Amino acid sequence: MTGHPAVAAPERRSLEQFLDFHRAGVLRTLDEVTDAEAAARPLPATDLTVGGVVKHLAAMEDLWFSHKLLDVPSAEPWRSAPFASDPDWEFHSAGANSVAELRELYEQACAASRATAGRVASLDELAARGSFGGQLVSLRWIYLHMLEEVAQHRGHLDLLMDAVRQARPRR
Repeated sequence: MTGHPAVAAPERRSLEQFLDFHRAGVLRTLDEVTDAEAAARPLPATDLTVGGVVKHLAAMEDLWFSHKLLDVPSAEPWRSAPFASDPDWEFHSAGANSVAELRELYEQACAASRATAGRVASLDELAARGSFGGQLVSLRWIYLHMLEEVAQHRGHLDLLMDAVRQARPRR
């Protein structure tokens, strides 16, 4: 998707376009960093890294669209990740991934989410697995939640990238 979402699209198309708009922004961030910069902690007050945020967003795509919505087993690397001993594994393990690997992981997760959502006819359809105390959420809720998740983390990426740029040697 290029540019902003359509201003008068039907509800589902609007949700899809806005989510893809923010997903594309995440990928643009990866265009700007080296492997070392993606793994660096440029802000001392947080453990967040560019790579960790991107890997987390890939995990959330899988969690909400595959695991929760359709109750299908998580894809790798999520299926075998040691979340029981490290609930933030995706953040902590991202330093071992190259920017190319993170990009591929995120692109594949987003493509799988699009395909999964495309199998659901209505925004009102409820997820197969419960969330938040067992409540079943609708596909509409999942879209809105993922918009919130990706947009918030794009803000984190903006701050991280400001710090990465500041840390670069001046020419």
